[in-house]
This record gives sequence, C-alpha cells and structure tokens, in this order.
Amino acid sequence: MDQISLFDREMPQPLAAKLRPQNLDDYVGQTHLLGKGKVLRRLIEGDQISSMIFWGPPGVGKTTLARIIANQTKSSFIDFSAVTSGIKEIRTVMEQAEKNRQYGIRTLLFVDEIHRFNKAQQDAFLPFVEKGSIVLIGATTENPSFEINSALLSRCKVFVLQALSVEDLKGLLQRALTDPRGFGSQKVVIPEQMLEMIAEFANGDARNALSTLEMVVLNGELDGNGVITVTQETLEQCTSRKSLLYDKKGEEHYNLISALHKSMRNSDPDAAVYWLARMLEAGEDPLYVARRVVRFASEDVGLADPQALQIAVAAYQACHFLGMPECNVHLSQAVIYVALAPKSNAMEVAYNEAKADAIEHLAEPVPLVIRNGVTGLMRDLDYGKGYQYAHDTEEKLTNMQCLPDALLGREYYRPAGMGQEAQLKQRLQEIKEWKKDHGVK
Repeated sequence: MDQISLFDREMPQPLAAKLRPQNLDDYVGQTHLLGKGKVLRRLIEGDQISSMIFWGPPGVGKTTLARIIANQTKSSFIDFSAVTSGIKEIRTVMEQAEKNRQYGIRTLLFVDEIHRFNKAQQDAFLPFVEKGSIVLIGATTENPSFEINSALLSRCKVFVLQALSVEDLKGLLQRALTDPRGFGSQKVVIPEQMLEMIAEFANGDARNALSTLEMVVLNGELDGNGVITVTQETLEQCTSRKSLLYDKKGEEHYNLISALHKSMRNSDPDAAVYWLARMLEAGEDPLYVARRVVRFASEDVGLADPQALQIAVAAYQACHFLGMPECNVHLSQAVIYVALAPKSNAMEVAYNEAKADAIEHLAEPVPLVIRNGVTGLMRDLDYGKGYQYAHDTEEKLTNMQCLPDALLGREYYRPAGMGQEAQLKQRLQEIKEWKKDHGVK
C-alpha cells in the first residue's frame, strides 16, 4: 500500500516517476490495446472496466496504466505489492474498500507482481471481486495461466502488454529532454544516435531507458554556459558497455548470429561460445539468442541427439527466469552442447519437402481408411472402413495406406545416420522392408 512519509518531499524522484503519464494521450506503447477504437481504450473511456490482469515484461507501463484507469474512471486507487504484503494486509485493504463501496466510491486495487501471492492469498480477493467491492488489476511478468488461481483468473480479463519498440522509447527520451518535468529547463546536447543506442540498450523497458538517460545527463560535461554535453565515453561508462555501438537491427547483428549458428554447425564450441559472448556483452536480448539455439537444436541436430532440444528449451526458460548476466552460463551450456552434438538436418529437409507437396496438393483427400467415422452417415460412406489398429498386431505395423494416392511412395524423412539417428535409420529400413513384403507400395 502507498504510505506517506514526512521525508517524501525531500527525496528527489527518479526521472521515470517525474514523467509518469497522467492520461491515455501521454501513454506510450500498447497501441494494440489503447489505440483509437481498441477494446481497452473503449472500456476505459466508457467507464466500463472490470477486474483484469496485465501480463507483460518489466517497464512497459503496467502500474502507470492502472493509475490512469483509476484517474479516468473516478476510482479510489490503492497500490498494493505482493512482495511485501500478506493476508492481514489484504483484509485491511478489503475493509477500506468495503467502506468505500458503502459510500458509493469504487476502489481500484492494483496488485503488482500478483504471481507472488500464494493460493490462499489470491483466494482472499475472490469474495470482494465477486460482490464488486473492488476492481482488481493485477500485474505480472509471468504467464497468468500458470501463476494465478483459475478461480481468480476466470473473473479477470487478461491483457497482454508488449515490450516497447525502439521508436516508442526514442520518443519517450526526446520528450524527457524537452519536458519541464524532465530536462526541459536545461540545455542538454546529446546526439540522436546516442538516444537510439539507449533505446536499444533498454530492451523495451521504459524505466530502464529513462534511468539510463538520467544517469548520462547527470554525468555529462557541463561548460561555463550551463550546457550539458553527453559524450560516447560518458554513455559507455554509465552503462559499462562499449558495445552500445552494436546495432541489433543492422548488419553486425546478423553477422554475429550467423557466426554463432555456423560455428555450432561446424562443431566448434570455442568459436560458438566466443560469438555468444560477443552478442550478450553487446546487449543482445538473451531470449533472442536462446530462441535461435532452440531452432538449431532441431534444424541442425534433430534426432541425432533428441536431448539437444530439451537442453535448448531449458536454457530458454533459464534466460526467462534469470535474465542477464546470470543466464550467460545457461546459454553457454546449451551452445556448447549443441556444438558438440552429432549433426543431422533431416528434420528441416523432411518438412521443406513435405511443405512443397502439401502446397501443391492442398486438395488431396484423406484416405478413407484413416478417416474417423464418428457418425452413422460417415460409416455408411466408408469412413474408417478397413482401419487396422497397429497395437493389435505382433509387429505393431500394418500395411494401411496413409498418404494420399497422388503422393504414394514419397519419402520425406531420410535419417543422416549420425548419433542416435543411426538407430532410427536402421529401424526405418526395417519398417520399409516389412511394408514392402506386405504389399505396401
């Protein structure tokens, strides 16, 4: 809950707090929800809000949006943190909300990091949400489907907030330099290229972007005329990264991810981990790298070592949980593992060839024998007629035709024979020989 201290007025506010938007017109980002005519904007402007969950990464404006909703819908706003509060605090707040309701005042309860509440704490909100004592707005960086009780989740509308774009953040930084609440009363010289670097460095987080800008301006070079100049050296010192010159959308970005991918494909763990470090230390999003490694685990390793995909997915989850710099070791583990794993591109080749046939033969009918005859009419039309249940056979194989007539004999999956795929290659050959002996074309 918000608590007022006698010393609050003496404490300087961070730039992000000073520039907190007061209305929807000043709010940056989330145009898919708040653009003209979009669903959430209509609900707010029509004063028809109900309990909801904001799910999105840090610094995208979840708390700010909740405050704007409270202001524009004439609600009493209570800011509540799941980190520092328990059931006792929940009950105290609910008592106040119930008193407000009796006086005809709607209470908007904003719960930050609602996923940190346990089941009992979340359940404590239910009766008050149901009878309308409060409008609950929860904020979470975790998937609500897994972290919020189904009973509470069913009473809330989930809105997914997205990371802010570089253009969104650049606009926010430029406003900070001209707004009197920010640095508008000072003369600050900072090249636009540096603003873009800060926006890139922030990874979609407005709070991060504004904090970085505040730090570089406060540490800028002040001349005799009161002009503050921000240099590249200042920017590098305040972020501890010379690599801000790295452009996540430019050629170097693609050069480095290409180098990482091809080093892993060439089974060179030393080169792979070097290019990984180059990307991470340059400020690359670790989740982006993790997604590429997950792709590589199937595209270039595949069934030659099925565990590669498990390790890559686990690394992605670790990056999501921990972020940088802690997740660098998890990515290193995944990158080195897939680099050393036996290689096979049979998965990609199989899908691409099947895709080409699927596009060319989009209207090919499913063979009747493998259709599901769930109604009498379907059975009368021979749906499922002659179907053979493989588990009822000694070999667990049948001679049923599963491909359309136009594609009989097609072979998409051709094992490379490396690693565990050698066993699959042998098994596939045995299956093909059995089917040939039993009349399968």
